[in-house]
Amino acid sequence: MLISSYSIEQKSDHIMGRFWAMASPCELLIEPQDSMLANHLTSVAYAETKRIEQKFSRYLPNNPMANINDSQGKPIAIDNEFFRLLELANSCFQLSDGLFDITSGVLRQAWTFDGSDNLPSPDAVKVLMPFIGWGKVKYDQSSITVAKGMELDFGGMGKEYAVDCVAKLCTEHAPTTSVVVNFGGDIQVNRARHNKQPWYIGIESPDDAEATKVLKIISGGLATSGDARRYLLKNGKRYSHILNPETGYPVKNAASSVTIAAPHCIQAGLLATMALLKGPNAEVFLEPQDVKFWCYR
Repeated sequence: MLISSYSIEQKSDHIMGRFWAMASPCELLIEPQDSMLANHLTSVAYAETKRIEQKFSRYLPNNPMANINDSQGKPIAIDNEFFRLLELANSCFQLSDGLFDITSGVLRQAWTFDGSDNLPSPDAVKVLMPFIGWGKVKYDQSSITVAKGMELDFGGMGKEYAVDCVAKLCTEHAPTTSVVVNFGGDIQVNRARHNKQPWYIGIESPDDAEATKVLKIISGGLATSGDARRYLLKNGKRYSHILNPETGYPVKNAASSVTIAAPHCIQAGLLATMALLKGPNAEVFLEPQDVKFWCYR
């Protein structure tokens, strides 16, 4: 059944809500066989996801993120939600020893990971490096100042944040209903199913797109980061889309894929990205984090 910009579909033991946002397929698996409830939850999820996308996407004009990136070094007012995401980005910067840096998105001006062999010239990368550096960003609870030529990019956390926000809203609107929120593989399960059975989640193998590993999840978050679809290939060498903000080049000896299971999707997604940024030390980084992880090389 198609309703507005989303649809719902009856499955054998749940109802699936679907829509497209954040350049990704977005799905809700809703346990009870109640089409009115499923329609309501999918509508709420769609509205919240589009709200977050409209507010934080660097691809859209005239939104708070665009205002900051076009500010030419002038202070821009921010609200509490924006401040909380900046604080999270700062925590990740510290935890990753500076490798998780939301100012490094400017490197997309040099790198296009489309599976080709088109590497940027050293000069194209070098000219962007002065515009990278989280330490150059000044912010407090009411405003932020980003130097001229620098940009912020929440691409490494925005979708996971939306997943958690949607899962929280589903719980608020239907406290006893188990819902899987799945935005392109970034997943949050808000609560256990009534039948006590787990939800089964497939993880694509980085070596074989046809093969999947099936995980059982009762509740909590799950996220995967890797270079299965975004990379360059030159003279037999594969270049990951995970870029080191200190060099401007792909991280060396990075894992092909990292999957994290954590209490919340945003926690899982950020840890997966930071593990990739750690290159050969991904497993060493993840061991003390008290989460389940699967690291493929």
